[in-house]
Amino acid sequence: MKEEIDKKGNIIYFKYSNGLEYWREYDENNNQIHYKNSEGEEYWWKYDKNNEQIRITHQEFKQIERTKLYLNNKKINKFEIMDI
Repeated sequence: MKEEIDKKGNIIYFKYSNGLEYWREYDENNNQIHYKNSEGEEYWWKYDKNNEQIRITHQEFKQIERTKLYLNNKKINKFEIMDI
């Protein structure tokens, strides 16, 4: 078995002795937002105001990431882009 852990202690890579591997990504709150394994399974999540996990599509995930990037680059109020 082999694993890699990020600075916050989250497992971001794991390989079992049988060869199965998986990768995980986390948000700034240590919530898992992406999972992919070597068998082709892949999932994305977002979290609601109660921190409940909601499964989303890859396209929805990409839109959320674009919005975050836009907010970080422009340093604007999130309500200015509510219609994106």
